[in-house]
Amino acid sequence: MSKTAIVGSGIAGLAVAARLAAEGHEVTVFEKNEFPGGKLSEIRSGDFRFDAGPSLFTMPKWLDEVFESAGKNPRDYFDFERLNVLCNYYWQNGKSLRFYADWDLTSKAMVSRFGERESALSDYLLRSEKKYQSVGEIFLKKPMNALSTWWNMQVVKALFKLPRYDMFKTLHQVNQKHFKSPEMVQLFNRYATYNGSDPFRTSGMFSMIPHIELNLGAYAPKGGMIEITHSLVRLGKDLGIQYRFSSEVTKITTRSGSCTGIELSNGEKISFDRVVSNMDVNLTYSRLLPEISPPKKLNFEERSSSGFIFYWGMNKVFPELDVHNIFFSSDYREEFKAIQSGRIADDLTVYINISSKYHSADAPEGMENWFVMVNVPVDTGQDWTEYRKLLKTKILKRLESDLGTSVGGHIITEEVLDPRMLSKRTMSADGALYGSSSNNKWAAFLRQSNRHSKVRNLYFCGGSVHPGGGIPLCLSSAEIVADIIRGEKK
Repeated sequence: MSKTAIVGSGIAGLAVAARLAAEGHEVTVFEKNEFPGGKLSEIRSGDFRFDAGPSLFTMPKWLDEVFESAGKNPRDYFDFERLNVLCNYYWQNGKSLRFYADWDLTSKAMVSRFGERESALSDYLLRSEKKYQSVGEIFLKKPMNALSTWWNMQVVKALFKLPRYDMFKTLHQVNQKHFKSPEMVQLFNRYATYNGSDPFRTSGMFSMIPHIELNLGAYAPKGGMIEITHSLVRLGKDLGIQYRFSSEVTKITTRSGSCTGIELSNGEKISFDRVVSNMDVNLTYSRLLPEISPPKKLNFEERSSSGFIFYWGMNKVFPELDVHNIFFSSDYREEFKAIQSGRIADDLTVYINISSKYHSADAPEGMENWFVMVNVPVDTGQDWTEYRKLLKTKILKRLESDLGTSVGGHIITEEVLDPRMLSKRTMSADGALYGSSSNNKWAAFLRQSNRHSKVRNLYFCGGSVHPGGGIPLCLSSAEIVADIIRGEKK
């Protein structure tokens, strides 16, 4: 029986482990933490539970496919419900928008409050869908370093469509041309942050991202986002996968150009037929493969943005808020310029996720769990302890102004994650949330491929490699790796 080691138990690592085990591999997952999930884990504070990282669940079909590949019914492990309200948006000029899954309701509000055309939303989302179907999924589902990818006629056709689909415009330019109001331009600019990028530099191709959330839907996992992790672990145990927590891999061993196994921090050496790294690719090379030079193209990658997250237990319910809420800065361009230069802007966009709105067990009755995040640069030695005080003051001032009520006085528990802590907890280089950004228009071609080009039986999955960050893309990377390995066995 073929023996495979998975380094890291992020969602991609858990998914590829399940896919390989379902095909008869003997799989062991190694995780340095005492818990699985990587960023997709949880934090508890008093009687409150928080999803530690990702808070938006889209493309549930791609998660279901992991269970189906093992011949299992996904609903025996995991379930979810579709959100009717996708997000509440607030601007400092007093305007606000409740973005419904129902296009008609949202379009009417966009017309009456922001002066947009009646067809502005539907036209945008139809073009977003067309881009995704013509170009997006082709690249998200195929390995970048396989000749079969580039000889595929669908891929060839997609390449010729790139200029037509705004490849060489910025996302901001695309949105500014389509929408009349600065508020709607800013709203659709924010989709660049879904992969840690800057809307004023990232390609207009990423106007396909709204299709995934607004056309296909946003969902609430029953039990919270952590249930995605738990369900995959339960599946893995049913498939005979061995999970070794508190087991830090310190080296991937190689001999004569082939991967031979791993070494652990306790000195234990274990032989494997293949190794899949779900660890940040930059750290995989620097820490686990010190004798192997990383691809030169990685030198051209720019880190994605990071986040500073407050986890607040609130002793009050705020009915005006929903599961997802955005309080926009007044100068979005300056906010991203600050991130690019390694500093924090004076005026920040604030995101609040409240999972207790749909999963009441996350907070005591009459209370709420607030996941409060602002986008910040990666860790380059900033004084994050001092920033914690500054950011809390800025955030509370903004929220209390927009909501017209006290917020700080209702915080009864507080935990934080800053970029430095994110780096340590999730082994993300410098605390980057998505590995590399997509600010470079050729970023999709610069990412580490899912199979090492020179070391046999060494593979990569997760948000720092092809096809990118976020839950759906991590699941796609797991599928690509499993497909590559299956093809090699034929």
